Amino acid sequence: MFKKYISKLDTIIVWAQSILTGKQFIFLSSVLVGISAAFAVIVLKSFAHWVFQFATYINGILKLSFINSILPIAGLLLTVFVIKKVLGGTIEKGTSQILYAVAKKASIIPEKQMYAHIITSSLTVGLGGSAGLESPIVVTGAAFGSNYAQKYKLSYKDRTLLIGCGVSAGIGAAFNAPIAGVLFAIEFLLVDVSISAFTPIMISAATGAIVSAITLDETVLLNFKQQQLFNYHNIPFYVLLGVLTGFISIYYTRNFQRTEHFFHRLKLTPYKKALFGASILAVLIFIFPKLFGEGYESIKILAESHPEEILENTLFESFKNNRWVLLLFVAATMMLKVFATSITLGSGGNGGNFAPSLFVGSYVGFVFSKFINFIGLSHLPVSNFTMVGMAGILSGLFHAPLTAIFLIAEITGGYSLMVPLMIVASISFAISKRFEKHSMDVKNLAQKGHVFTNNKDTNVLSTLNTNSIIHTDFLTLSPEENLEKLVDLISHSSQSVFAVVDKEQHLLGVIHFNDIREIIFNKYRVKYTLVKDIMTAPSDFIYPFHSMEVVMNKFEQTKRTFLPVIKDEKYFGFISKSEALEAYRSKLKSMTIE
Repeated sequence: MFKKYISKLDTIIVWAQSILTGKQFIFLSSVLVGISAAFAVIVLKSFAHWVFQFATYINGILKLSFINSILPIAGLLLTVFVIKKVLGGTIEKGTSQILYAVAKKASIIPEKQMYAHIITSSLTVGLGGSAGLESPIVVTGAAFGSNYAQKYKLSYKDRTLLIGCGVSAGIGAAFNAPIAGVLFAIEFLLVDVSISAFTPIMISAATGAIVSAITLDETVLLNFKQQQLFNYHNIPFYVLLGVLTGFISIYYTRNFQRTEHFFHRLKLTPYKKALFGASILAVLIFIFPKLFGEGYESIKILAESHPEEILENTLFESFKNNRWVLLLFVAATMMLKVFATSITLGSGGNGGNFAPSLFVGSYVGFVFSKFINFIGLSHLPVSNFTMVGMAGILSGLFHAPLTAIFLIAEITGGYSLMVPLMIVASISFAISKRFEKHSMDVKNLAQKGHVFTNNKDTNVLSTLNTNSIIHTDFLTLSPEENLEKLVDLISHSSQSVFAVVDKEQHLLGVIHFNDIREIIFNKYRVKYTLVKDIMTAPSDFIYPFHSMEVVMNKFEQTKRTFLPVIKDEKYFGFISKSEALEAYRSKLKSMTIE
């Protein structure tokens, strides 16, 4: 029956494609991709929320405080089982795979990514793994967009655009924040986008948000209604919060990667690694129960007027009325969240860092404002600082300040906190960027040379292949030949640069026609001058494995129009600057979303 409905829908879409213009069909497609991403959000969020309520019920009725520790062990082992038995033994995690697909795989994302992350992340996070669902949601939405475009034979530009639609719809649906969804797609994914391309991205984000808002209960989503008005007298404290969140973002990034690398180096079978990691996670959750799952419920508790409720059903419940114990508990939970998340993902679970970044940010804002209030330095609105702190960590980790600003503005139900959000997000981003060149999600790609950055030139150059513009058919000269040979070659070829090599093809020097123009037109000097007398050492040289960014930097530094290429320590050919620039222009044009 399900296949029958799918077949009918496919027939309708094919018919629509035949009667609509290309732009009109993209608008229709953005709606369909938005709906698909929204349903992925509904499945994931509903399951995670149901399991959290179940665990809370068991704890409250039966007083089994260890149940929260048992569930993540089951979740990680089930995730590993599904990956091995259902998904072929591997799964690509993290939103960085979207960037890699756009840069290196012509925006083609494997079909299994449309369901792999829904299954695995629901098991990991739904059963208490300390990670977020937003990264799997974004990857799933991107996969919907890519595979939809492939099915209906759309171009690379349209595939990339629909991937952006899936990304924006995923974020829009997960938080009921369509503006943040649009901004995240643009800040995170699209190298260059024209104003006209905003329309389908906005349509998709709005569609995802509407479907999510209609279908999901408000308690499932992260939202806040209680907040105090912004007081400009608190600006110095928001500046300090921005600095603090910037440095904690760096702490988070570096410790997350260290822990993940530790698990990557472990010589254990997948099941043993999952059991080892889950056991550590179980201990952490037993002591600090708020590390269980996404943690959105505890964010809401901190932002409300009774934060002491966060100590309920913990080992420290008897200290509920001790404000310093509460503060230390929240601070310890905040600092340990990065380890809980990295253990969850490093030991075999699936999830992301979006929710953990909001978790840590809210805890930072709470601890900071409460501490200032306790020591009597000022009387800060704790709920405001709790919410604004989320923008600081999100901006610092993902290097996406606009997304951070508008996401928190949307989930708080208004824009009264816009000024502090801008202050904290921008300062955190600046500090994080100073010490970490790339955002956490793309740092591993950067180390492999496969990364999109905020620099459009770097983005485009990273997609070009140096080998494709190397010319190996240039005529060469021997150092003992006189210039009559050179004149003959110039007269019968279009070359303006020549390599001087020995019998073993080792590069001895280079001759540029513009450098010897006066000599060439002097018959006496042509007859009695040897090649070795006028050749010059190469200004620089290139290896075939060099990236195009390195190649263009060498052209810029040497001010030459041709540079020799060395392979296996021998002369191999030349690269022309004009041809490199032409390849850059062609690629830029093909990647610009119009």
